[in-house]
This record gives sequence, structure tokens and C-alpha cells, in this order.
Amino acid sequence: MRIHCLQHVPFEGLGAIDDWARDRGIPVTYTKFFERHTLPELSSFDLLVAMGGPMSVNDAGTYEWLPEERYLLSKAIGADKAVLGVCLGAQLIAWALGARVYRNEEREIGWLTVEKTEDGILAQFLNGIPRQMTVLQWHGETFDLPSGTTPLFWSEACEHQAFMYGDRVLALQFHLEATQESLEALVSNCRAELTPGAFVQSEKEILDGFMEHGRENHSQLNKILTRLEKTIRGG
Repeated sequence: MRIHCLQHVPFEGLGAIDDWARDRGIPVTYTKFFERHTLPELSSFDLLVAMGGPMSVNDAGTYEWLPEERYLLSKAIGADKAVLGVCLGAQLIAWALGARVYRNEEREIGWLTVEKTEDGILAQFLNGIPRQMTVLQWHGETFDLPSGTTPLFWSEACEHQAFMYGDRVLALQFHLEATQESLEALVSNCRAELTPGAFVQSEKEILDGFMEHGRENHSQLNKILTRLEKTIRGG
């Protein structure tokens, strides 16, 4: 089992995903788009993880690597590789599957509630995952649900919070992987986005919220990663 991470900015890395991989002795390699980079060969990884970032998939004119990342994700999905997208990464998966990504009516920033859809309740992949969770959100965009995908979670502010494509492509709009350190880095680098909104919490609420919700989020993340690993290994 080998993981390759697509990282868009220095302050949004794997977080608790890296902890999970290290505990299992799973090697992790990186493409860091903010440095000189080359894309990996499909044969070099079993799970491709696309992380978050403050840019939009619609910023291809500014970030020339966005189309090449979309192409890599499309190739990986077409080759039946396991793919996990977080926040921007989820939007990139939706884009790679032909869906539209656009500004949501509301920004979601802070520890907010997501709930399983009807399909999510029935999804075997989510067995044992709570029907309702308080998760870290930090996004202003959303996406149309790509054709052939199963919607898993929704929220009051944003209808499409997570989906699966087949049994090994998972898109999560929210950040189960956040650690105290990564959350502090996110707040430090994106503090300007914390302007008043119906679903925008204060800096203090966001930082304090990790103590209440972080451990539970990591527990659910570990279940999800372990199930992806089992699928990859043919279990």
C-alpha cells in the first residue's frame, strides 16, 4: 500500500492522515504544487489523496498546474485507483468527473454539522459512522453532484458535502484530518476570510473547537481510511 499526496499550499498537508499512514508503516510521497514538481506515474501509488487550498478549480489561468492535476485525477479514477479528496480536493474530483464547481450561497468556516443523506444512511461504506457529525469546514465554493456518484452527507448551508464514485473514490468537503497544529496554520494563513457570515465562526471558536471535536473526527477518519485500505487490498 502506497499513498501519494497532492498538496496545494504548505499549510494544508495530510494532518491526521499522515499519522494513520505512519502507524501502519505505509509510505507517503508528495507532489507539492507550490514547488517545482513532477506528477507521479499511476503505477507508483495505490491511494491518491488531493488536499485543500484557498484557490478555486476555476483559477486555472492563475495556477497552471490545475489542469494537469485534473488530468491526473481523471486518469487515476479511470484506472480504478483509490482516490480521496478533501475540500479543494473534493471539488477537484467533482471537476475531474465533469461537474461544475462554483461559489456557494454561504461560506462555511468553523465547526459545523453535517448529516447523512438517505443514500449515506444506506451506504455500507459508512456503517458505524455517525448519522450526524460536527466537522471542520473552511470553504466558500461547492459543486454539482457528478453523474454516477452517491451523495453521502449534506448540511444546512451546503447541500453536497461528500460523495462516492464506485467503491474507491471518496470526496469530502470537510476536514476530518485537521490537527491542532494544522488548524492553527490554517487560521494564521486564512484569517482574512473570517468575516461575518451566518455560518462563519470566530477565530476563538474555531481554535477552541478542536479540543471538543478533534479526537472524534480522527476516529471517524481512521475508519474511512481503513475501509479504503481494505478495498485497495481486496478485502
